[in-house]
Amino acid sequence: MRTSLRSALLFSASLLAVLPGVSAIAADQPAGGSYQAAIASPIRTDDDRKADAKRKPAEFLAFAGVKPGMKALDIAAGGGATAALLTAAVGQKGEVWAQNAKPNPKLQERVGNATLPNLHAIVADFNDPVPKGTPPLDLVTINMSYHDIANTPADRAAMNKRLYEALKPGGVLVIVDNAARKGAGLSATKTLHRIDEETVVEEVTRAGFKLDARSDYLHVASDPREQPFFKMNAPDDKFALRFKK
Repeated sequence: MRTSLRSALLFSASLLAVLPGVSAIAADQPAGGSYQAAIASPIRTDDDRKADAKRKPAEFLAFAGVKPGMKALDIAAGGGATAALLTAAVGQKGEVWAQNAKPNPKLQERVGNATLPNLHAIVADFNDPVPKGTPPLDLVTINMSYHDIANTPADRAAMNKRLYEALKPGGVLVIVDNAARKGAGLSATKTLHRIDEETVVEEVTRAGFKLDARSDYLHVASDPREQPFFKMNAPDDKFALRFKK
């Protein structure tokens, strides 16, 4: 029988009590602290774990400054790998919304029929991806999907402005994506599924955000950035940006 998400979160809480050296999710956890309990959570699937070597979830959570009790929105959530990781990290007192522009069967299967009260699978247009009634958010993430959004008819200026409005003062938007060559702009979003880092910075700051930090935890200097990431036999270069309201 497939374990429900509610049972999985309860199991995660009990896991903390028996794993030595792991900080309790129920306690405040500073950026850069141990997120191993969230990464080990049974909410996450085997496929999620297979991608950990490439995605580095501990570094992602630390860079985003995820803490228990946060309210977070994951944009272009796909099958929900990032949303599940965030749900495990924010704990039962937190809340996570997983947005897609159209229903995603994998996300629905992940959530299951007994939807966990603090994980919401939502369908919303990218122009206005924040569901009505959502409280002020602590965190918004767009994990390797900003370039995909650039390939849709969506008005990214409207989206970024809406995300800015949805965040609390001091709230954070984290964008991770596949790096194009400098100066490439949007020219590689369809052909290489990459985007120029500075183009993202320019678009997001235009909405009112301030660039708070960059991280090179996914930087691969040897990548010539001439191929789509999924055609490479080696890790591709990615950038991570943190913006603050």
